[in-house]
Amino acid sequence: MTIRANMLASGAGWQAYEFICSAGPSDRPFEEMHKGFSIAAVTSGTFQYRSSDGDAILAPGALLLGNHGACYQCGHEHGAGDRCLSFHYEPEFFETLLADVAGGGKTGFARTSLPPIEGSISLLAQFEAASDADEFETLAHDMAAMAVTASGDSGRRTVSTRSRDERRISDALRHIEAAADERLSLAMLADTVGMSRYHFLRTFRRIVGMTPHQYVLRMRMQRAAARIRQSEESISTIAFDSGFEDLSTFNRRFLQVVGDTPGGFRRRTTRRKAPAAPSPRPSSGAASARS
Repeated sequence: MTIRANMLASGAGWQAYEFICSAGPSDRPFEEMHKGFSIAAVTSGTFQYRSSDGDAILAPGALLLGNHGACYQCGHEHGAGDRCLSFHYEPEFFETLLADVAGGGKTGFARTSLPPIEGSISLLAQFEAASDADEFETLAHDMAAMAVTASGDSGRRTVSTRSRDERRISDALRHIEAAADERLSLAMLADTVGMSRYHFLRTFRRIVGMTPHQYVLRMRMQRAAARIRQSEESISTIAFDSGFEDLSTFNRRFLQVVGDTPGGFRRRTTRRKAPAAPSPRPSSGAASARS
């Protein structure tokens, strides 16, 4: 298994990393343990996460939530490679964050993962474009508060899934990732992985935490938000490139998913010109990348 870990920034009690993994079905997963608390946002690829707290399939836009001391394995049984942006928190620092979150007194995450949700898309776009320590530190706090609150909202625990269904949904997720800007109907996606529409819809919703339509929309919004944050391209160009046929629909959907208009999001997240970031430094502890 090859994992490259690049440290993007660090501060008292937290570190921000980019993890790039090239493992595939022929690589055997090995057991590791979270040495602190972590939030890993998947930006590409899919992988299976199995831990003492529960199991999950992680795909672009999802958040992997790691509790201090939990044992886990990451596997690529149904495809090769993934990329994650991750915050790691020392236990003492994370406890101070929890004390500031509504409903404090929590001891960690109530779930192993979260699907793409309101708030996470905006924060992930900012994570991709962050360039200085102050910006990363603010994001470290905001990501922790959002993840702790969202993980406890529904009380949903990860459910066990047949390996055949798990493989088919993983295939569907990779297909969506490769063609998110194209027309992707429920029937087309179900046919792609050899499932009936009803069984595909029910299984996808159980594993991913949302319907295929909702996931495609959030994938498009995640990519659009990153482009809006990072570039000076026109909103209309980004909207049409993202698979939307008219600007008004894009604006309405963006507001629903991200919580702000495209123009408002651009103004809010780029109002300060940050200095150039130093070159990322490879971490020597790449073998335990997600710990």
